[in-house]
Amino acid sequence: MGQKVKKIEEVLDVIKSGSTIMIGGFGGIGNPPTLIQAILERGIRDLTIICNDTGFPAIGVGKLITNGRVKKVIVSHIGSNPIAGRLMEEGKLEVEFSPQGTLAERIRAGGVGLGGVLTDVGIDNEIVQKGKKIVEADGRKYLLETALTADTAIIFGKESDHFGNLIYDKSARNMNPLMAMAADYTIAEVESIVPDGSLDAESIITPGVFVQAVIKTDGVNWKWVWE
Repeated sequence: MGQKVKKIEEVLDVIKSGSTIMIGGFGGIGNPPTLIQAILERGIRDLTIICNDTGFPAIGVGKLITNGRVKKVIVSHIGSNPIAGRLMEEGKLEVEFSPQGTLAERIRAGGVGLGGVLTDVGIDNEIVQKGKKIVEADGRKYLLETALTADTAIIFGKESDHFGNLIYDKSARNMNPLMAMAADYTIAEVESIVPDGSLDAESIITPGVFVQAVIKTDGVNWKWVWE
């Protein structure tokens, strides 16, 4: 259990065409670039992606959208990726919008074993309300937002030990810890892998029990991401 460090070739066998993948990150920050590039090179397609957004056309998760590898996204917005918008209008990409806080709570619910959450966000909006059950509690009405889970989560951290305990770099933390809990198999791409016992226990955000595999990133810089 304490040796979760893998080669990327080993973990890619877990990700299949047609599967549902959670990808951590916000506007590309916190997306795992090496794993995304490897998915492209492996030819994996017809994916359902759960992510905060669709990134930019050539950055992060946006590269999967641009290359036509995704059939559906569950996101809070797609405004920074015009290709995603065009594909949606052409009927080539199914988009399920979820308000950002609600999206985070749906993922958290999936991670802790809840069936969903109740929220009044969008209760008076026909678009948000469409197809959702309305539940009344204590005299107030709420929308039932179902929990989200995935076959695989690919997340990005700053440091990990060999057990998969993770520390994140500031805002790159965003959706990553929640997604680590909500998938059947979580792969953490990290900047550095440190000896067991060297991480400050109080700084660990994601315990290794939620992580099945760790890979070291090939390198994170804007030139590499844009290529």
